[in-house]
Amino acid sequence: MAKNRIVAALDIGSSKISTLVSQVVVEPVTFETSINVVGASATESRGIKKGQIVDIEEAVEAIISSVEAAERMAGYNLEAAYVSLGGAHIHSQNSHGVVAVSDSNGEITQNDVDRAIEAASAISLPASREVIHVLPREFVVDGEAGVRDAVGMSGVRLEVDTHIVTAASAAVKNLRKAINEVGIQIEDLVFSGVASSEGVVSPTEKELGCVLVDIGGGTTSIAAYVDGALSYSGVIPVGAKNVTNDLAIGLRVSLETAEKIKLALSSKKHKDDKDTDEVDLESLGVTEVKKISKKTLLEGIIRPRLNEIFTMVRLELEREGLANRVPSGAIITGGGAETAGVIDSARRMLSLPVRIGVPGGVGGLIDDIITPSFATSVGLLVYGSKQIPEQNLTSFTKKVKLPSIGIFGKVIDSIKNLLP
Repeated sequence: MAKNRIVAALDIGSSKISTLVSQVVVEPVTFETSINVVGASATESRGIKKGQIVDIEEAVEAIISSVEAAERMAGYNLEAAYVSLGGAHIHSQNSHGVVAVSDSNGEITQNDVDRAIEAASAISLPASREVIHVLPREFVVDGEAGVRDAVGMSGVRLEVDTHIVTAASAAVKNLRKAINEVGIQIEDLVFSGVASSEGVVSPTEKELGCVLVDIGGGTTSIAAYVDGALSYSGVIPVGAKNVTNDLAIGLRVSLETAEKIKLALSSKKHKDDKDTDEVDLESLGVTEVKKISKKTLLEGIIRPRLNEIFTMVRLELEREGLANRVPSGAIITGGGAETAGVIDSARRMLSLPVRIGVPGGVGGLIDDIITPSFATSVGLLVYGSKQIPEQNLTSFTKKVKLPSIGIFGKVIDSIKNLLP
């Protein structure tokens, strides 16, 4: 009989705080999971700048507002959630670990794999930083590289290459404190780039090599995959809010007006309208400026900022030696992915195939969340659903079967199958 579990996602961003509540159904034999969203909300972010909490009280109020709205929709009180972590303090590095296989017969067990990963995790870090993720990239068994799952293989020497994501301890403590004050337990802190990848990047793209660029409000997260494994993680302290600021300064209008103009240019109506070069700002309720050239907005103000963001992404990839190892291209997601001209700018600056990443893999109340701006939130649900089989292996599968003989055994088995 399928088991249900509530999995919640809390994405704390610079521009919005979104909460998703889902019911995850796990089949007991196949471990196939289906995610049904039963509650969703998004509120304006407060007390957060460039992915980091700068005012705990304001941040707590904003988080409570988002969580309560999702709880009302779901009809369920949240006790725990997977929480996103972002900010320019995020860094990454690759590490290598080696252990001897403990079994005298040479068969590698999960304990050996855990020891190898622990050995790779033993890196020198300053007291001001802490490890968020240790993600295995590949295993090497007696010199044979490219092993994805070493458990059950035979050998005497086990090596592992890992990708380690670290964060500033102070930023993590502030985030934990804010979430605890809301009254929610943190299931796991997940780097926003890793979470978004779970929601929008396909296994084939990861295998071929790709880079995810998640353009948020105040920061841009980067996650580069090579041979199916995460090879680089980073954050650039520039985001979609910078485009809004540029519009406000260039047009000499308020930030609210600049945001309206940016959203209007990104709308399908203006993208499809190729005949006119003018944008009627009066129809948007803008009084400062009546009409303006679309070309002036796109090429004079928006494109230079997008070019800057993607140039910084390219420089990061080149510095890590990954620029030529991501032939599958760039997947642009996050709220900034809906900015007008983002695909053209990305293609020009990165010299890669580009697509917009729309989250998938979930059902239920998804009409308003299947947009790039909810990529991290949906990805957190997918990430959380993958942890269920590991945490609840005994409750889902390990049922003791008594030995049964003959017709009586078949009757007993039939009765067992009818029981919940």
